[in-house]
Amino acid sequence: MIQPDSRTGSRRNARARRTELAAFLRSRRERITPSDVGLPPGLRRRTPGLRREEVAQLAGVGVTWYTWLEQGRPINVSVQVLDAISRTLGLDPAEHEHLYRLADVPEVTETGGCLSLEPETQLILDQLDPIPAAVYNARYDLLAWNATYESMFPILTTQPPATRNALWQLFTGRDCCNPVVNREEELPQMVATLRAGFGRHLGEPAWTDFVRRLSAASPEFARMWATHDVARPGSRMKIFQHSAAGLIRTVSTSMTLASPPETRLVVYTPADDESRERIAWLRAHPEDSVPDHVH
Repeated sequence: MIQPDSRTGSRRNARARRTELAAFLRSRRERITPSDVGLPPGLRRRTPGLRREEVAQLAGVGVTWYTWLEQGRPINVSVQVLDAISRTLGLDPAEHEHLYRLADVPEVTETGGCLSLEPETQLILDQLDPIPAAVYNARYDLLAWNATYESMFPILTTQPPATRNALWQLFTGRDCCNPVVNREEELPQMVATLRAGFGRHLGEPAWTDFVRRLSAASPEFARMWATHDVARPGSRMKIFQHSAAGLIRTVSTSMTLASPPETRLVVYTPADDESRERIAWLRAHPEDSVPDHVH
């Protein structure tokens, strides 16, 4: 028998999921212009992007039904209808999966739990040295790393567990100690990846509290979070500035670990010979990786 507090928690999670679904659908609808889908622009258009009735018409669903869905009402939705809405809104694979999860469609496999890393994981990280590598969870908590990673990011690795989080440090740290050079490209991508993970943990206090605290601490994060963009982890260029070694260009490669769920191994491969030499110098001079100033 389900206890009353369990039913209350389930209802609360369902409401949070519907609210997130409603906001996500509105944000995706507003980014599409009528010309994108072959419709005339029309006159006296009060909202950006498509109207609700236009999305419903293009997706082949009832206007009232779609309106209720976007208002976060508790209605049932099929995979076929979600696929039609996804095609109409031009969702990419990460956004499509996010839509399924927010709609609580069982075809999307849920993962969760908080388990310890396998002991072999640290061995793998150490064998990758002198290439920097680390393990994060879906919330960008830093779980494990090798010595070269520690030389590159000493401010992050020396944090207590509560703030040993890449997003927290990037958005709340001082500019003088922020290692990311290409912030305009990298930070929105990281926030979008976080948003996709958030969709799998709606209603969970740890996730909700993290987003609330970071939004309060960083208006920049709050602005990016409000876009409702979602993305999957992937390979991309990351450029760092180290106080002792200088500019380091890397290609980050993200690989999902089998256990625990929602953890990934990220390897930062030097993108050129100069960066490779600077990383090797850092590895050989770990004492010089410590910041040259205090706050």
